Amino acid sequence: MDFLLLTTALSHRLWTVLIAMLPLAELRGSIPYAIFKLNMPWQEAFVLSIIGNFIPVIPFLFFLERFSERLMKYPRLNRFMTWTFNRTRSKSSAIEKFEAIGLSLFVGVPLPLTGAWSGCVAAYLFRIPMRHSIPAIFGGIVIAGVLVTLVCLGVIKGADIFLGHWGRG
Repeated sequence: MDFLLLTTALSHRLWTVLIAMLPLAELRGSIPYAIFKLNMPWQEAFVLSIIGNFIPVIPFLFFLERFSERLMKYPRLNRFMTWTFNRTRSKSSAIEKFEAIGLSLFVGVPLPLTGAWSGCVAAYLFRIPMRHSIPAIFGGIVIAGVLVTLVCLGVIKGADIFLGHWGRG
């Protein structure tokens, strides 16, 4: 029985980290999933989601330039990369103006396509050095994590709209 509880707890933690690592879900998906679906304490959901959301940041920043150059050679992927880059540029006027602080705010706004993955693309596009972009993206992840957690806890109203079917009620 203890082994079953241990493996369940480990799998819940692993799922939370994995969901936070996904480009479209990030911690905007993992925190509500962990709190409402897995009945995880909010503190644990918050920490695991921060960790999971940050895991891909450094490798993605490091390999993005080489990776994008290779992908641009294929017409369909070139269109996708061009769309992604143009969309990121259009949403990131704060990054142009405030650089690392703007990058933190861009990542920290818990809206679709403004998370850590998009922040990495923005850092690449605006040539923000890794020594500035890594802490800025991490700060944005923490800001987003706090906001999403507060919405999940009902401290910030509008949780029904944000959480959809995961919300308590």
